[in-house]
Amino acid sequence: MTLPSPARFACSGFEATRWLRRDVLQIGGLGLLGLSTPKLLAAGEAQAKSIAPTAKSVVFLYQFGGPSHGDTLDMKPLAPDGIRSQFKPIATSCPEIQICDQLPEVAKVMDKVTLVRTVHHRMKNHNSASYQALTGHAPVVDDIRLRDSIELFPAYGSVVDRLAPNSNGLPTFVAYPYVISDGAITPGQHASFLGKSHDPLLITEDPATPNFKLPQLSLPRGLTVDRLQDRRAMQQLINQQTKSLDESAEARGLNSYYERALSMLNSTKVRDAFDLSQEPESVRRKYGPTTYGQSCLLARRLIEAGVKFVNAYFASNIGGRSTSDGGWDTHGFDNTRMYPILKAYHLPVTNQTLPVFLTDLEERGLLDQTLVVWMGEFGRTPKINANISRDHWPDCYTVLLAGGGMKRGFVYGRSDKNGAYPDRDPVPIGDIAATMFQALGIDPATHVYDALKRPLPIAAGRPVMELFA
Repeated sequence: MTLPSPARFACSGFEATRWLRRDVLQIGGLGLLGLSTPKLLAAGEAQAKSIAPTAKSVVFLYQFGGPSHGDTLDMKPLAPDGIRSQFKPIATSCPEIQICDQLPEVAKVMDKVTLVRTVHHRMKNHNSASYQALTGHAPVVDDIRLRDSIELFPAYGSVVDRLAPNSNGLPTFVAYPYVISDGAITPGQHASFLGKSHDPLLITEDPATPNFKLPQLSLPRGLTVDRLQDRRAMQQLINQQTKSLDESAEARGLNSYYERALSMLNSTKVRDAFDLSQEPESVRRKYGPTTYGQSCLLARRLIEAGVKFVNAYFASNIGGRSTSDGGWDTHGFDNTRMYPILKAYHLPVTNQTLPVFLTDLEERGLLDQTLVVWMGEFGRTPKINANISRDHWPDCYTVLLAGGGMKRGFVYGRSDKNGAYPDRDPVPIGDIAATMFQALGIDPATHVYDALKRPLPIAAGRPVMELFA
């Protein structure tokens, strides 16, 4: 099947009017400049302009390691040997869209999604690229040694918690089931200079285990909620159970952190939202027995309960050394070759979980109000290397969006004949960040303040308005 020439198309045949790109704000990484001793300083007040939201929540499904767009969602069957995927394209529920033949169930829900096939940036190392993917802001340099730092920009969910926090007794931002890292902890997973009070509720337990529970919300034997009203007892508990707390006495936001923890301990609503045992066994089987499958089911429960932003990580590491575990980095570690890894693990897990998740949201009336974002930190090189694999490639790759006011069965942007560079309608990664904020009703031009009290816009880009229905 030959794809039509326009860079944007939908199942309905509608083609959007071309949007003239504007210069992207070059402010990524400013928080690194001129700082020597990291300190948590009080941030200035930030006021978010009220705009009409199209989504109540975001589920950010982060595919750590970087999926190959040319082997999944942007197939190039006419490309020459050495570039063309060993997989074949198949038709989908949207006639104008073809995807990988290893994703037949995903193909059935293509009429529910938007594919943005021209996302790009300049970061080629996992931690640098992931920091930009998780925050929308570029670090000053693309460095494999990039380390987490309080001066770097906060996670999307922390920005949401700062500007539009929940008032329903549920946490605004939840992240699980890992703290991801590539040698060192990957930046962009917490509130950074916004203060610890805006950190996610971080869960590092495996939701696929039979006795999944939340240690952060579990009281030690003999300790009652009444006893926790004593500040010293509460502080001791949180220090014991939360490894991510900053030990510095100067850390900002600890009081709010403690108060939030206490409210969680006392909340039946919160405990019920995390209780996967309430799900019928048939539903749990549909999502799959994997950590990722149960993570997606947990995401559905959380947003159904009222959580506003969920980060669910596909893997804790970039992968490459196993055919049964790890992320999407598949360029030849230990002579492991890409296609067995993709075929044995990455694609089957994705093929089972993603369509079940989207269909479940739809059937429960949640998809229209939930923006689902499926993306990694970059794509993979068009050229297949000597290990029958592909290397890092941030110059052009695909991001999948669904629900939350996005068009359905829609493709925006067109990559060139080999999937190497945008051919039409390039989308800087900062524009994806701005689009998420726009969908939540938060003006992407809103400023927050870093540790030096400098105003920084929350998004280093502009929303892609053509993606909205």
